[in-house]
Amino acid sequence: MSRLPILKTYKIFIGGAFERSESGRTFQTASGQMCRSSRKDFRNAMTVARAAVGGWSARSGYNRGQILYRLAEMLEARKAQFIQERITEGATSGQAETEVLASIDHLVYYAGWCDKYTQVFSAVNPVASSHFNFSVPEPTGVVVAISPAASPLLSLVGMIAPIIASGNTCVVLLPESGSGSTVSFAEILDTSDVPGGVVNLLTGYVSELLPHLTSHMDVNALWLALESAEDRKMAQENAALNVKRLTFYEETDPNPYLITDFTEIKTTWHPIGF
Repeated sequence: MSRLPILKTYKIFIGGAFERSESGRTFQTASGQMCRSSRKDFRNAMTVARAAVGGWSARSGYNRGQILYRLAEMLEARKAQFIQERITEGATSGQAETEVLASIDHLVYYAGWCDKYTQVFSAVNPVASSHFNFSVPEPTGVVVAISPAASPLLSLVGMIAPIIASGNTCVVLLPESGSGSTVSFAEILDTSDVPGGVVNLLTGYVSELLPHLTSHMDVNALWLALESAEDRKMAQENAALNVKRLTFYEETDPNPYLITDFTEIKTTWHPIGF
């Protein structure tokens, strides 16, 4: 008997829950119907991301590393599904397998750095007084990202992992092309130990949401995959409104400097001999 396949409904992921856009709008992609997120959806995601910063940043680096490693374990267990999704989206079988395995390896890599980057990038500074002077990297807060369309799953994992490794939370706008594998990654997040609100995933149009993402006054940092000079100029101007840290995405191998791109240096003075 012939039958109609059951097509997957892709929802946005906010605060650890799968939701439809508050506007009810959708758009069609090769993977299926995607929610067209609105400004209200983004504001909702920002609210839960901000609320999650305190608890997530208070966890030990070792515990965050355990959680990232658990994400790698879960993605490893479902790699066949993600490989098939990437093939459905147009990747060759070789490209799909390479991308999914690299995504798993990225998670393992950053899991290992969670309790080590502070040792590498902290410092005891020489001062001409009776003090110890320490500089230590701390999470910057809420990071808003726009992930690229190329190698969408690997790019998404490669953005999320270094952002949350130090204790930041994030809101990520997924590629307009509507990669189902990136939205499916929310299922990994949902059933993992990542607390709700630490990672929030939206689908929608960059042209509609970019002004709101870049001008929101509670955003601490931006990591944006933008091609056009006009979009980059808008991002720079809006980021300057409250001095957000702005980084434009460039494809690179995983490295600990991507963690420090979203940290702030806290310096402490401690008297000696009093």
